[in-house]
Amino acid sequence: MGTGSSKEATDGGGSEGNKDRTEDDDQAADGGQLYVSLKMENRKLTGDLVPHVYGSLPLVGSWDPSKALNMERESVSMWELSFVVPPNHETLDFKFLLKPKHSDAHCFVEEGPSRLLIGGALGEDARLALFRLDSGEILEYQVFAKADRVSPFDLAASWRAYQENFRPSAARWIPDVSINPAPQTGGENGSSAGLELDLEHYVVPAPSTSANSGLVYAANMTENPRSLISGSGGTSYSNKGMEVVVPDSSKAFQSSRMVESKSVGTFSPLQKQDSQRGLFVDRGVGSPRLVKSSSSNIFSTGLNLETTTKNSMPAAAGAVAAAAVADQMLGLKEDRHLAIVLVGLPARGKTFTAAKLTRYLRWLGHDTKHFNVGKYRRLKHGANQCADFFRADNPEGMEARNEVAALAFEDMLSWMQEGGQVGIFDATNSSKRRRNMLMKLAEGKCKIIFLETICNDVSIIERNIRLKIQQSPDYAEEPDFEAGLQDFKTRLANYEKDYEPVGEGSYIKMIDMVSGHGGQIQVNNISGYLPGRIVFFLVNTHLTPRPILLTRHGESQDNVRGRIGGDTAISERGELYSKKLANFVGKRLKSDRAASIWTSTLQRTILTATPIVGFPKIQWRALDEINAGVCDGMTYEEIKKNMPEEYEYVANLSRKKDKLRYRYPRGESYLDVIQRLEPVIIELERQRAPVVVISHQAVLRALYAYFADRPLKEVPHIEMPLHTIIEIQMGVTGVQEKRYKLMD
Repeated sequence: MGTGSSKEATDGGGSEGNKDRTEDDDQAADGGQLYVSLKMENRKLTGDLVPHVYGSLPLVGSWDPSKALNMERESVSMWELSFVVPPNHETLDFKFLLKPKHSDAHCFVEEGPSRLLIGGALGEDARLALFRLDSGEILEYQVFAKADRVSPFDLAASWRAYQENFRPSAARWIPDVSINPAPQTGGENGSSAGLELDLEHYVVPAPSTSANSGLVYAANMTENPRSLISGSGGTSYSNKGMEVVVPDSSKAFQSSRMVESKSVGTFSPLQKQDSQRGLFVDRGVGSPRLVKSSSSNIFSTGLNLETTTKNSMPAAAGAVAAAAVADQMLGLKEDRHLAIVLVGLPARGKTFTAAKLTRYLRWLGHDTKHFNVGKYRRLKHGANQCADFFRADNPEGMEARNEVAALAFEDMLSWMQEGGQVGIFDATNSSKRRRNMLMKLAEGKCKIIFLETICNDVSIIERNIRLKIQQSPDYAEEPDFEAGLQDFKTRLANYEKDYEPVGEGSYIKMIDMVSGHGGQIQVNNISGYLPGRIVFFLVNTHLTPRPILLTRHGESQDNVRGRIGGDTAISERGELYSKKLANFVGKRLKSDRAASIWTSTLQRTILTATPIVGFPKIQWRALDEINAGVCDGMTYEEIKKNMPEEYEYVANLSRKKDKLRYRYPRGESYLDVIQRLEPVIIELERQRAPVVVISHQAVLRALYAYFADRPLKEVPHIEMPLHTIIEIQMGVTGVQEKRYKLMD
């Protein structure tokens, strides 16, 4: 990230992986790579004849039939070959040919001129591939070609082209990410594990504590307005003859459409930074270390693990906590608190972006809250304001809107003074006058970074406008959809007349990033650990709807024996679940062959995934179960017998009081697991295709907590049953959840 007034623009498409910034810039400079998929389809059985590809470059056979690359069967009638090339590759001149499965003696080359692949696309309309057999019969194959820009993790989808370079593993100590090249054969797995065609038969209700099981307007999930709520009796505001009564804070926003925002942890020091106290700093999420204050000769002692006050220890893990606390302690006073101020026209995805960023920062342990000015406006001035209220030449409307913006910002500053770290300030903030007002309010109190969302895609804007009319409380009392639509478009036109792009201060501009198919991120005067993490996260987010399926492995032999950890195979019940899971995935994702299967490197997840065919399988060491250290493979009875002191500590002290931070000797805590899962979360956010994650209880608890926006203290206690699939649907309306229980 640059400092001063330097700007940095980078491709916001699929070229970012889990690499450092320099590598990303290099990849953006050379245009990334293209993942090319060639497919042939013939619904007639062709016996032992296997389609191949050969051509002008070694990549596709060098015009030597004996070196032709065989295509792999994707289904009964479809064959496929994938490879990776630079986007500026030479023209590939190639043909298809048919070769007997068990002999190279004789082959049949397609008739007609050679095919040309230019820039990842066929140089002509796809024509049928015609083959004349010795008998005179002509076989016809339909041809499909597709190319997508890829990052290093997307290359996992081209595993067929790299199968000679990777080997499967069923043990620990393999690379962090590996690709399983084991050939997949056979069709859908039926047998006794047959899945009923109606997938809804297996649907079970999500836990009642889940906040994302239904559609909720995103702005209503934000922080409740405190400045507009009095102590006991409530406060009345007059609005054009209509009285709006604000209830007391204990009862505010308790309807089904108003869900109170959650907050987790804080990075505030355990004690105030004064001349008489030192600071506790958690450098590794185990036992906190005592750090001497630079201006003090006195140390503070004592830590109550049961406390849940605002002055609790940092909840982030390891290096994350160390860097974040260092940012907070060593910077200027106003830099200890960060305000992300959204800027942009309506229907550009500001609230959606703010909600995702809030969820991500909370999951990492930063005390973050989302303040939506529209929520303040509706509370004080009513929800039924027409488009004229938003005109720049309406002095009463301007004064009213600036007033509620100031109220929301003052609420955010008050919350920061109480220990909050990152405030997300969600409003259009589309004029320099408004932004200057906010900067004056923030002076000496917090650092401001403007986050501007710009979208030039008319279809996306139109979709967002329609969602706004359907979900926003502003139009809840408007029965005529078209009338509401026209009013909102007039409101939008009023904002456009007064819109001034950000050019001042520290800022991040997201330009056409919402689709995930390209765009730009521009940053100016951005430095520090946390702002850098925010930029990295925003580069990898988009609005493309896709499901993410989370499931534990099938029952393992150690599950049956009651042992902790281990690396055993699955039981008979686990094998039955693996077949049911394969059948489920085949039916649920049959229309999206770009999906992938992610497992840990432990054999119980790999064996659970084995029956799934037709999708690339990727093994992540980051998805391995929480490390139980010296207790790995032991039962609790064995720990009690062989390690009585540790058992007493586990049973009665640390694990019960602070299970989030407890580490088995030489093992991991839940916070350690969250730290190593951050690259997995970034990659899940970046993916545009469905992903099936087959992992373990502790790991899935942490992943689920991210998507469900659950407080970190709840992570170790989230229910994650065996033989159940949790489908997380990510899209423009936020995150929704559905559960399927395949076995009792």
